[in-house]
Amino acid sequence: MLLKNKIALVTGGTGALGEKLCEVLSREGAHVAFNYQKHKDKAEKVLSIIKSNKRKGLAFPCSITDAKAIEQMVEQIINKFNRIDILVNNAGITQVMPFPLIEEEDWDKMMAINVKGTFLITKEVVRRMIAQRSGVIVSIGSIAAVRMLEVPVHYATSKAALCGFTVSLAKELARYNIRVNSIISGMLESGISSNVPENKYKEYVKYCAAGRAGKPEEVAEFVAFLCSERASYINAQNLSIDGGM
Repeated sequence: MLLKNKIALVTGGTGALGEKLCEVLSREGAHVAFNYQKHKDKAEKVLSIIKSNKRKGLAFPCSITDAKAIEQMVEQIINKFNRIDILVNNAGITQVMPFPLIEEEDWDKMMAINVKGTFLITKEVVRRMIAQRSGVIVSIGSIAAVRMLEVPVHYATSKAALCGFTVSLAKELARYNIRVNSIISGMLESGISSNVPENKYKEYVKYCAAGRAGKPEEVAEFVAFLCSERASYINAQNLSIDGGM
């Protein structure tokens, strides 16, 4: 097991990628906590998957934009497991909208969840990681941040912010033996990518060397490796997994 007896926190644990992250991390030996916002039935499903891998699971119905709720969630995880070894910043939203039609509230909501939410949860967890002098943080970015693609501008901007967040935070936290990386994910078969119009989906597949969209489990496997000791020399990187674009 890559992550035997590690304690992981995954944000957005009930989405297509979030579910696979919880499944793969628990299969590799980690006890997994996750947050969700609406779907209790999906949360119960994810918990059952974690438990089927003979690991402990915790589910928290809270938003990553709610600083007080985040503080309480992290405190409960610490009370249960005494530590958090892994944070996967997976929660995020998108909105298919041409730039001239994006309203101020659309922009603010995108930044609140994809950027500020990542800041809030990471800050709360990092305090514990600094105290224990160890930890791994992986944020889920997007190819939209680094390629000239026809994607929502506010979404691309929010994901580009994670690239700077990653390298800067990695430098600051290196002294505490905390690694920070991000995944630049290509288009996936499900999740946020399901909002992509069919013609854009076909265009992506046409120019992708793999000739297909990725699978959430493929990203999850990569994240599990990055969180393990086998990746101990990988730090401050924005790593692409996009099938070759």
